[in-house]
Amino acid sequence: MASVYPSSIPDWNNNQVIHRNTLPPRSHFFLYPDSEKALTRDVSLAEAQLLSGEWKFNLSKSPLVGPVGFQQFDFFADPDWKPIQVPGMWQLQGFGKGPHYTNINYPFPVNTPHVPIDENECGRYVTYFQLAPEGKDHQLRLRFEGVDSAFTVWLNGKDVGYSQGSRNPSEFDITQYVNLEGDNILAVEVYQRCDGTYIEDQDQWWLSGIFRDVWIHKFPKKSHFKDVKVLPTLDNEYRNGKLSVTIELSSPEEVTLKLLDPAGGEVIQGTIEVSGEQSTVIELNIKNPLKWTAETPNLYTLLLTTPDCALTERVGFRRVELLHGVFSVNGNFIKLRGVNRHEHHPDFGRAVPYEWLKRDLLLMKQHNINAIRTSHYINDPRLYELADELGLWILDEADLECHGIFVVGGDGNKMLSDNPDWQEAYLDRARQMIMRDYNRPSIIIWSLGNESGYGSNHRAMYDYIKSVDTSRPIHYEGDWNAQSADIFSRMYASVDSMEGYAREPSWDKPFVLCEFAHAMGNGPGALKEYIELFYKWPRLMGGFVWEWANHGLRTKTADGEEYMAYGGDFGDEPNDSNFVLDGLCFSNHTPTPGLLEYKKAIEPVQTLNLENGNQVRIINRYDFVSLDHLKCFYYYSDDEPDWIEKREIKIPKGIKAHEQRLITVDGLLDAEALKAAGRHDCHLTLEFSLASATNWAEAGHIVATGQLPLTPPNNPFANLPPATGAQFDLLSPTLLSITSSNNTYEFDLSIGALTSWKRSPTTPNILTTPLQLCLYRPQTDNDHGCDFGRNWTSSRLTMAKHHLLSASWDNPSSPASSGSGSGSGPPTVTIQGRFAPPVLNWALETTTVYSFLEDGNIHVKLSGKPVGNWLPRAWARLGLEVGLRDVHSASWQGRGPGESYRDKKESQLIGSWTSTIDELWTEYEFPQEGGNRTDVRSVEFFSERWEMVLGARYLKPDNGKNTSFQASRYTVMDVEAARHPFELHRKRREDTIVHLDWMHHGLGTGSCGPETRPEYTLWADREYEVEVVLY
Repeated sequence: MASVYPSSIPDWNNNQVIHRNTLPPRSHFFLYPDSEKALTRDVSLAEAQLLSGEWKFNLSKSPLVGPVGFQQFDFFADPDWKPIQVPGMWQLQGFGKGPHYTNINYPFPVNTPHVPIDENECGRYVTYFQLAPEGKDHQLRLRFEGVDSAFTVWLNGKDVGYSQGSRNPSEFDITQYVNLEGDNILAVEVYQRCDGTYIEDQDQWWLSGIFRDVWIHKFPKKSHFKDVKVLPTLDNEYRNGKLSVTIELSSPEEVTLKLLDPAGGEVIQGTIEVSGEQSTVIELNIKNPLKWTAETPNLYTLLLTTPDCALTERVGFRRVELLHGVFSVNGNFIKLRGVNRHEHHPDFGRAVPYEWLKRDLLLMKQHNINAIRTSHYINDPRLYELADELGLWILDEADLECHGIFVVGGDGNKMLSDNPDWQEAYLDRARQMIMRDYNRPSIIIWSLGNESGYGSNHRAMYDYIKSVDTSRPIHYEGDWNAQSADIFSRMYASVDSMEGYAREPSWDKPFVLCEFAHAMGNGPGALKEYIELFYKWPRLMGGFVWEWANHGLRTKTADGEEYMAYGGDFGDEPNDSNFVLDGLCFSNHTPTPGLLEYKKAIEPVQTLNLENGNQVRIINRYDFVSLDHLKCFYYYSDDEPDWIEKREIKIPKGIKAHEQRLITVDGLLDAEALKAAGRHDCHLTLEFSLASATNWAEAGHIVATGQLPLTPPNNPFANLPPATGAQFDLLSPTLLSITSSNNTYEFDLSIGALTSWKRSPTTPNILTTPLQLCLYRPQTDNDHGCDFGRNWTSSRLTMAKHHLLSASWDNPSSPASSGSGSGSGPPTVTIQGRFAPPVLNWALETTTVYSFLEDGNIHVKLSGKPVGNWLPRAWARLGLEVGLRDVHSASWQGRGPGESYRDKKESQLIGSWTSTIDELWTEYEFPQEGGNRTDVRSVEFFSERWEMVLGARYLKPDNGKNTSFQASRYTVMDVEAARHPFELHRKRREDTIVHLDWMHHGLGTGSCGPETRPEYTLWADREYEVEVVLY
């Protein structure tokens, strides 16, 4: 007789089996024994028992090997069974092959609907529990909030059931299997992969395990709530409310309903008879309720009780709709200032602790973010409860993504999204999402998933959701023509293309950027252009920056140095390297400079201009509230660091959402008074802050800033007299020495560079490397990802350097020294050179003139002319590079205190700043260009003893506009070569590498999106003339 192994198709390899013996999906709620406990919303008082904690664990390479049949035995004393934390991911607790990162590719052979049998890690979990006494006479429901990717459950050796859908809950009726007295043995077999894995190909780490909480819910047998659906809405005048409550009971019972307002006052109360045969719908009219929005998160409490149990639901009255095609809430057009958020913790992966989750949302609110896209799966249910309380719009996305199927050849849609065999799997993802999250007022849009092509299964999802909920629009970016979506959606579209959509003459659906401003590494650049576009055009709803946080996993080198790992660091192949580090927060969820820039771009109060001498025009960019909850203070920012005295500006009451208004700055000094007081480069700086504490920030938290120029910059170096008595000495055929004002300079004529500068005969050379032209920067992720970076590599800009053509010198005050005695100008050294690479014939031909002025100052003027074939498209920077000895800190006049670039600078205010060299550096988790300060008028470098080592004042171009400096302990090529911070640390220098840049190429978002915009590009095909004074 023939035999087959395995004898049958396992559930986890059979796409016709999605669940086995699971209960129908329901709203997320806990039952309580009485109304008093229910009103606390404290789940520790609920009729539920938490099973999370330490379990026993065994891992095998396949479900077909290892301790098969383990559910029948007690393995707690077996040394092969190790402790493991639930919730948790087993790869992050020392089990299995380790974490694996891919963006698109499936990390296993593609053979839909099957996954490999022999390479499918299987985690077997066991725990004991005893049922608490109140569990008797209850239906007992075992609920898993999230298991990656599929699992089978046994209780006391009995097969309970199977389920898949990693980020979706699964609930089983275990009443018949439970020992009411004594121990119960719960056994769970978790499969790393299943057929559902094909539609869970999100851009994140592949991790496995029971990663959300496990509960036993105890529902009274006599009668209990099986499900509750709550739909609050508003009338056509957006004044009065209607509350629709759909109740499903296990058996007929009397239900008491009570609605409490946000202060706890009773709004309505009543008692109704509810059938156990079918759902009962109750509709209540509520007169002029407080409205729920992300700016006014007014929550009512619905209390439902039976003689045996009680539950509460938070209720927010609001109405979501398209008005003339414009996305609106409560009759107001709104703009989504959002982020995409994956579930991530650097130590626990997707098993995110509640306090970490809460900190994320508080940080979002504090940075003016008002919306979250739950990319690309439904999140921990507690996120939505927090969003309800704090005030955040939610685009709730189904756990669905399969973009890996489109890189294997053939028609990817026909394999999955347009394949009828997969329709129920797709529908299940929609069903799980909407049934669990229906009641959350923060959810204003449903999403069918992400990057899964488009097909009939999406249309089925759309139709199903509309059959359950017509109160929210549906989103799906993959449906480019919005056939099965109420909103047009794009990813990473340029500003120009989005404006094209906005200008279309006829439309009935709005546009959203579900992903934009890819925040990978140093960036994103040009945020303000997107935000201004959103506010300019009614059709544009706004967007969601990709993404909230880097996904680095905390690990250590062999020497014990901690770092955040990315794809490939665990030996995972294939991988997509550091593409997993693309967030507005570092992997420890602290803000990057990019988050500060986003906060500024989306700030709710914009400062526009100064009018009538002492009035400032502002605009309220909130969508609902006035500015009555804010205070405004002003002070002067100028080239003196000690002149900051904040004074309050009274904000007029009742400035409506989207309204412009003038505010009066009493006592504002005019330009003439400021000049008379010696206040140059003076700006009026405004700060708008919370007048009172909220549930997300303390009183005084700054939500917006503004700066307006009052006086122009002063340049004390514009007309310095030439040095007199300078002495030129040719110490050798290639070494020229100049002595002036007690300073001694040396030029190496063989390379055409200043190599020594001594402040006096007894002090050391302050230069540790020659002062030379630099046109390159360590490539950012955005450089690597777009044509600029590739072009810099192919044009060999990475290898280019300065080559001497000739050196000449002239000392008018001493003809004998120069041999020419050409007149009364300053002593000069002129270097003719070519900045050029090997192999190619392009070059930037340069003339650099060093003019020596009184008091040891040097005026440097550089003229550059590009020549030759195959020039780079752009220079990365145009400036001087030099190493300095004994530098500890820098003080500068310009934008600060943080990092800034010409297209990422609005968050940094113009003023006088001081920082240590180490504080200047931004340590990106993948080393790259960082730490620049822009719009710098002047900068001075100091020793630890506060002795000035070197100063620089920019003269041309524009007297400090877009001029920059950078100072760090690393060279350009050291940063370029490093792939992790610990590699860079090994090359840390004692001296300081300083870049004095007249111009610096913008950042853009080319890692996944538009490259640097033309107005921020440092084009290489034109001539430049620039000047700086060194002192």
